[in-house]
Amino acid sequence: MTTIYLLRHSMADKNIDFRNLKESFENINRKFILSVEGEKKACLYSQIKELGNLNMVVSSNYTRAVATAKYMADRNKVKVIVDSSFDERKFGVDDKEKIPADFFKKQFLNHDYKLKHGESFDEVRSRALKGLAKVMKRNLGKSALIVTHSSTITFLLSKWCDVEYNGKYIIRYKDNTVINGFTTPDLIELKFNDKNKLESIRRVVISNKENKKNKNKKKSKK
Repeated sequence: MTTIYLLRHSMADKNIDFRNLKESFENINRKFILSVEGEKKACLYSQIKELGNLNMVVSSNYTRAVATAKYMADRNKVKVIVDSSFDERKFGVDDKEKIPADFFKKQFLNHDYKLKHGESFDEVRSRALKGLAKVMKRNLGKSALIVTHSSTITFLLSKWCDVEYNGKYIIRYKDNTVINGFTTPDLIELKFNDKNKLESIRRVVISNKENKKNKNKKKSKK
């Protein structure tokens, strides 16, 4: 059995003003670091049992994703492998305000829809699936983590799941709701059999009990 974890990055620090750089929205979107709370959450997630025996940690080429992945890589004593296959969808605009109000809905109704310099639903899914195939090939019978973005996770999972958008992402697998709106971070477990056929999908939820246990661990180290 091969286990792949898809982790939406932790909370980004949106209290940073990049306007003086006069760069495009796409470049700025790559630069957001984690907030203080985001760092704490990423560290917390790195301590759960599911992420304690990883053979590989992969991240998108966005700072907030790499900053999340570093905690899991440190715990498992591996390097963070950066792979743009798992990048956020490219919107194709210089200014965030130029994204049409109905953009997200249109992409779900038409998987070829995109802005002039952006990416469509199907283009993101294609690159993410190719990236996943590479990760699985290198981790047969083992566990690996991919830190990425909610849109990329949703588009990738559309290969096996029913997905929709009504102001938030909804993902269903075999009539069971896996995601009904993402949290930040958010962890999904995929298990594949020896023939690389998907056997199960589940959302990994951190319990309050586990949360308290990890906080106590930190206190004891001090």
